Amino acid sequence: MVKILFVCHGNICRSTMAESVMTDLVKKSQLENSFSIHSAATSREEIGNAPHYGTVNKLREMNIPLVPHRAVQMTEKDYEEYDYLIGMDSANIRNMIRIAGNGRQDKIYKLLSFAGSGRDVADPWYTGDFDVTYHDISEGCDALLQYILENDRDKL
Repeated sequence: MVKILFVCHGNICRSTMAESVMTDLVKKSQLENSFSIHSAATSREEIGNAPHYGTVNKLREMNIPLVPHRAVQMTEKDYEEYDYLIGMDSANIRNMIRIAGNGRQDKIYKLLSFAGSGRDVADPWYTGDFDVTYHDISEGCDALLQYILENDRDKL
């Protein structure tokens, strides 16, 4: 089984959108029994809160089921638990490495790196543009799934 944790600052916009998009992709690929997909925050600001209404509305518009979720914070133990810890931007990556501790970073990636880009996933909390965020996340999740199918087939 491949275990993925998507991470952003508050765990109510980007990481929850990525969790739902990736869950939908693996289900459509009939691989849902081979994946465990979750999301978390690097901060404590939104702990316990539901996904942002903009994320909920965009997923609904795209006919992607929202994974039931309440914001949680990433922990050091998550580094041991998951195969892929996927951050949405450079600040998330720095905070994830700090949370993982002991300089551990081999399993920490920026989402769009799988699509061959160093770009950050646009943060709709600041931009208000959930369309751009969805495009970034969709591109990254498609590429991540392809990467896993090509490189981690033995875990499926």
